Amino acid sequence: MTARTRTTVIASACLVVSMTASVLLLHRIDQLHPKATIEDVLYISSPKFVKRASLGFDGLMACVYWTRTVQYFGHRHYDGEESYNELAPLLEITTVLDPHMLPAYQFGASFLAPPPPAGAGQPDRAIQLMEYGIAHNPDTWQLYYNLGFVYYTALRDYKKASDVFAQGSRIPHTHPFLKLLAARMAENAGDFTTARMLWSATFESSHESNIRRNALEHLRCLQVDQDVTDLQAAVTRFGQLTGRLPASMEELAAAAHLPAIPTDPDGQAYQLDSQGRVLVQNPDDFPFITRGTPPGYEPPRPKLHSEQ
Repeated sequence: MTARTRTTVIASACLVVSMTASVLLLHRIDQLHPKATIEDVLYISSPKFVKRASLGFDGLMACVYWTRTVQYFGHRHYDGEESYNELAPLLEITTVLDPHMLPAYQFGASFLAPPPPAGAGQPDRAIQLMEYGIAHNPDTWQLYYNLGFVYYTALRDYKKASDVFAQGSRIPHTHPFLKLLAARMAENAGDFTTARMLWSATFESSHESNIRRNALEHLRCLQVDQDVTDLQAAVTRFGQLTGRLPASMEELAAAAHLPAIPTDPDGQAYQLDSQGRVLVQNPDDFPFITRGTPPGYEPPRPKLHSEQ
């Protein structure tokens, strides 16, 4: 037997042993609560216990729990559930098993912090998760971005977000947009340009499909909010010049010297009601918009655009 063949045989045997051990471990864990499902209860919520029980196969078990995390969130989101009580423990177990699994931290920033039904509504747990990641990966700029992202999107704490982005911007080989985000947070945090930069950075820096779809949906809705804001300002200018409201969107577009009747990201023309309010034709298609909806409108459960 050649040295290469011997190495291949030994590696294959180790892989078989690792997979067998992980299957036996998962079976043992599942036996602790055989009638429960992951949608109802997390079998073991202690990351330290799972780490001790992993028998040294921490990396392999981290992959197993990361898969469970994504499946858990995906199934509950698809089924229209409005609570994700097991999301934080699953992410914490995953990252204790493998503190360097960066997608888990980004997933937590995107879906652990936002309020239901878009997320678990646990920004404090999200911050703890990001700080744990930074403590174990102090030279990874993405984690500073994730922490600043939580402060901005979930808590609207622009000062904290600016400070975190600034810390991340000082890491060697960091992405240049961190320094720009830190400056914009300090100067004009609540504007559409800053929010668009943040969600664009999330889309560009992630390889996780759920996160990228969520970022795209927010970018679509930000475009609607920007459009409606600009059109509403045009309505105000029209009234100041003429002493009346525009009779139609066509009249408003002509007075504002627009090349055509403005449309939303789906290509549907914006509407103008009798009170001079600019409205979206199908607001249910834009679950995160804050403008362009009729009085009393109740938004639907946020839904990733690719699921429509």
